[in-house]
Amino acid sequence: MTLQDIQNIFCIGRNYAQHAKELGNEVPDTPLLFTKPTGALAFANGQTLSYPSGQGEIHHELEIVLKVGKKSNSQSVNDRVVEIALGIDLTLRDLQSKLKKKGHPWERAKGFRNSAILTPFWPLTNVDEIKQTTFSLQKNGEIIQSGNSTEMLFDFQQVLDECEQAFGLSEGDIIFTGTPEGVGPIAEGDHFTLHWGEEEKGSFYVSFTE
Repeated sequence: MTLQDIQNIFCIGRNYAQHAKELGNEVPDTPLLFTKPTGALAFANGQTLSYPSGQGEIHHELEIVLKVGKKSNSQSVNDRVVEIALGIDLTLRDLQSKLKKKGHPWERAKGFRNSAILTPFWPLTNVDEIKQTTFSLQKNGEIIQSGNSTEMLFDFQQVLDECEQAFGLSEGDIIFTGTPEGVGPIAEGDHFTLHWGEEEKGSFYVSFTE
């Protein structure tokens, strides 16, 4: 897979109740949608990813990512979703807070370069398989986020339907499905590894530039 294989990036906010609560946000009663530009994409392939300093805290948010396949007559998630990956949705948290207070869109806090980090995708035959596996994020060897899709407020079918209705979905679109609790800031030299069960799916290092 290359970055060119991905068309649109759709994201679901506050899809785990404990994450919404840890940030002092209301738990939504319908899926909260936002997007990222494709220029935000980066791979968790062991590389060092750079971020400009002086922008306040940048928070990591571990997520399951769905990849949409070819159009079909069926809107079943099992027919439309062909692969999954793990991803990190990075957020300029201080900027996001300012934007929210002003009632402005979040994109400036969500769509910066290297803010949508992906492991390689792997095939999916049935979304029920996902429920059997816990996913986690380690920072410098310590587990800092861990979750299971059964904890989602809106399941994969609801997420798919909402994105289809709001935006329309095409082959190559990806959906970040929300993060469990445990989000926090990244720092210079941090080493992150993304895990599906016991299997490491990807990793990256953090660097800040002036």
